[in-house]
Amino acid sequence: MTEYFSFAQAKRYMGFNSYDALYKYIKQGLPTIEVGKSKRIAKSDIDEFMAAHRVTAKQD
Repeated sequence: MTEYFSFAQAKRYMGFNSYDALYKYIKQGLPTIEVGKSKRIAKSDIDEFMAAHRVTAKQD
């Protein structure tokens, strides 16, 4: 079953202190769900978005 976060819950899950970082990620393609005035983000979408933007250190 998919878990859905409010923006406040998503912000905490991602470790942000402000909404600015969350909105930046949304502008970069993090999917949101809007039904009426309710806005949610699927936990699985956050996990996939973060995994897709993982950077590994280059070896010299």
